[in-house]
Amino acid sequence: MQSHGFEAHRHFPFLPGAALLLCVLSGCGKVEERPPEQILAARKQALEELNGLGTNGLGTNGLGTNGLGTNGLGTNGLASAEFSTWFQTNPELNAQVMKYFIFCAVPAGETRTHADPASGTTYSWMGGLGLAPDWSEGMPANMAEQQLVSACLAAHVNRYGARVPISLLGRDARGAVIPFTNEELKDFQQKEACFFGNLFNGEGVFSGDDGSRLAQNLSSARFCALTDGSDSKDDALEDDERCAPMRRIRRIKCNKLCEEDPQKKFYATCSYNGVTYRAITTRMRQTDVFKCGDRICQYTERCGTGDTPHNCKDCGPCP
Repeated sequence: MQSHGFEAHRHFPFLPGAALLLCVLSGCGKVEERPPEQILAARKQALEELNGLGTNGLGTNGLGTNGLGTNGLGTNGLASAEFSTWFQTNPELNAQVMKYFIFCAVPAGETRTHADPASGTTYSWMGGLGLAPDWSEGMPANMAEQQLVSACLAAHVNRYGARVPISLLGRDARGAVIPFTNEELKDFQQKEACFFGNLFNGEGVFSGDDGSRLAQNLSSARFCALTDGSDSKDDALEDDERCAPMRRIRRIKCNKLCEEDPQKKFYATCSYNGVTYRAITTRMRQTDVFKCGDRICQYTERCGTGDTPHNCKDCGPCP
């Protein structure tokens, strides 16, 4: 699903209708408390709907200078002159970034709004994972929150702009586990990637392979995460350019970079360039791993006469 900027007062259908709409229109920050099972269902559906952030959303678009890091994600932060100036540099792109940003940082059942004085449009973004609880309450972001939101943004990137459901695992900045079920792990059987870094202080953001290396004729619908089997030197250089500014750490698996969480379902931290980061781990469905040779030309495959995604007979000979 190609992602676009939010329209005024747009909201997700899985959130409480009347109460949420009243809250969005009035500009409040919280809605009524919901049972844990409803919050879990909301997060699951959101993770299936939200997965198309462009790589340009991770670029040098001012995440470190938009004022949110020091002003918090409360009303004051989104109403600050710093944020308004940043937002108006590219409202369409920055509205898309904020959709994912707020979903990652703010708890489910809460909303954040911004009234753009330049266009007269009020944008509304819904919380989901709540990875940054202190930041969400209006306090300056601590290092753990910066790292987790950075990793979460990276985990939602899809270079193809395709809607590919994922399972996102980890802990929030206070140490609470992102809720998941055994059914979710069975549905999303393919281990995919670990994501970590810090977009707010210039250290960058990184991804590493968590799953088994794909066979030479397979490719992943989740570009910039799971490495396919045709990972030649030339392909690697091209893929790195297409994934920039995210850096794919090749030939070093997540289990060599990261420390596993006590629950043994995801990684708690990953270390790179002498820095240890809070991490996010992802899984995907096996049906989103494509095979060259099945007579279907997938969007991950290129024209050719061979059996690899970069030279695939399914797409026919190149002109």
